[in-house]
Amino acid sequence: MIKPYLMFNRECDEAFKWYQKAFNGEIIAIQKYGDMPPNPDFPVAESEKNLVLHAELKLTETGYIMGSDYQQELQGADKVCISVELNSEEHAMNAWNVLKDGGTVHNELQPTFFAKLHGSVKDKFGVTWMFTVR
Repeated sequence: MIKPYLMFNRECDEAFKWYQKAFNGEIIAIQKYGDMPPNPDFPVAESEKNLVLHAELKLTETGYIMGSDYQQELQGADKVCISVELNSEEHAMNAWNVLKDGGTVHNELQPTFFAKLHGSVKDKFGVTWMFTVR
């Protein structure tokens, strides 16, 4: 499944409530940074615990958007990426290896507390792709 993933500068919660109102949508999930299990490799400052780690909003019968607050200031095209959810680790690795060639890896494709694999990469054309294998 492919869904647009929107990145925000500390205003994801406000934006998703606004989009929910605009579309009479249904918030499927909102997880905050403070909800994550503690990890010494990814410390979360007290001031950032209420920021959105992940949100999903159902806009229409088949239309969804996802989003989160990013840890650095984003502009323009950097605020949108393509989220690809796959069932196959092999399929994800094949696509990942093609897209990272000449691109920039933001987060390595690796196991996380919420998925078998998750990572993001900006391809050589400037498009950011986020992969999740459940």
